[in-house]
Amino acid sequence: MTFARGLYAQLQVIHAILLREVMTRFGAYQLGYLWALIEPLLWLLTFAVMFFLVNRQIPDGMDLIGFLTTGIFPYMIFRQTVDRSMTAIAANKALLFYPQIRPLDLVIARCTLEIATLVTVFVLILAFNSLFNVPLVIDNLLLVMAGLAMAGMLGAVLGLTISALSVYSNIVERIIGPLLRPLFWISGLFFTANELPTAVRKIFLWNPVLHTVELTRDGVFTQYDSREVDIGYLAMCILVFAFLGLALERMARRRLDVT
Repeated sequence: MTFARGLYAQLQVIHAILLREVMTRFGAYQLGYLWALIEPLLWLLTFAVMFFLVNRQIPDGMDLIGFLTTGIFPYMIFRQTVDRSMTAIAANKALLFYPQIRPLDLVIARCTLEIATLVTVFVLILAFNSLFNVPLVIDNLLLVMAGLAMAGMLGAVLGLTISALSVYSNIVERIIGPLLRPLFWISGLFFTANELPTAVRKIFLWNPVLHTVELTRDGVFTQYDSREVDIGYLAMCILVFAFLGLALERMARRRLDVT
């Protein structure tokens, strides 16, 4: 019972932080929640025009919007949860005055909001695409959910690790952007792993984000069967960063100055 009461109290804390994040992020701007839909749409339209101009062929069994959506959103979920997670402690340091709030609560609340928002927009775009463009039948909903969820978890635990390290040195946040930027081009946003030459594919598959994209596409499209997705490898990456992030977060608590 003591554990259950403690868990319930902690969930209430996270819920309160989550509501605060919603108001801070969406309530301060005129566009509000609409911006959460506009930003991914701008990405999609930009890359759709580029594909059209260069006459890029889409793999069989896919349409352009569906192909781009299943590539862009897992990457966006990963990248934006990294960004939101790694700045969670610094941006909400004043909240640590309250004894009920821990640094990990700040990270969980921010990442939950980010994942929920982007998954909602992902569903809306696929639904509108199916309604007005190409009828879409989801091949395996569990694979889609796993791909998006694991992209979010990977981003959250990596961001937690970076956030904890940044307590020791602010250089960490400065160098992480350039280090992660190449992932945009090698995470399968514009190609599938099956299309790559063997030598290139072996290198690219070290990137766990590519596996989240492949998992999502495999689940959405009936005619696409990813031969390279490795859920075990993806889960291992998440567990490794989770261990590092939680250990470093625990150590970083002692160094946080909230006075």
